[in-house]
Amino acid sequence: MKVYILAIGKCRRNSPEYALIAEYVKRSGWEIVIKEKDNATQTEEAEFLLSHIPNGAKVVVLDERGENIKSTELAKKVENWMLSGCSEICFLIGGADGHLPQTRSRADLLLSFGRLTMPHMLIRAVLAEQIYRIQTIIAGHPYHRE
Repeated sequence: MKVYILAIGKCRRNSPEYALIAEYVKRSGWEIVIKEKDNATQTEEAEFLLSHIPNGAKVVVLDERGENIKSTELAKKVENWMLSGCSEICFLIGGADGHLPQTRSRADLLLSFGRLTMPHMLIRAVLAEQIYRIQTIIAGHPYHRE
């Protein structure tokens, strides 16, 4: 599986969030590609995100209006996509003002990590961990416990 994290805002290499993201990327057996764009207008952000989605990839848009599901449910969705022939997934993280309707409408899944407001870099770290967790759930590895 190849996973893309398309994100608005650049993560500083010397930040604790960067170290945490790098740790989960290293642990993952999947190829994880992170593409970033500096903050811009919402329209420019949407153009960046939408233009970097590979053809045939499933798209998960992180959005406060999305579904708030358990890790096991997310793993099941990803596993079903894989069994249906999907080999690429894109996770889209918008800027401070969120996603425009055209970005949300492109989603195969609108996903929320809860109603809390969190910094974009922290969301990336949480997402990197969840990608690793999804992989371990699918593989039957004991990392995830209920």
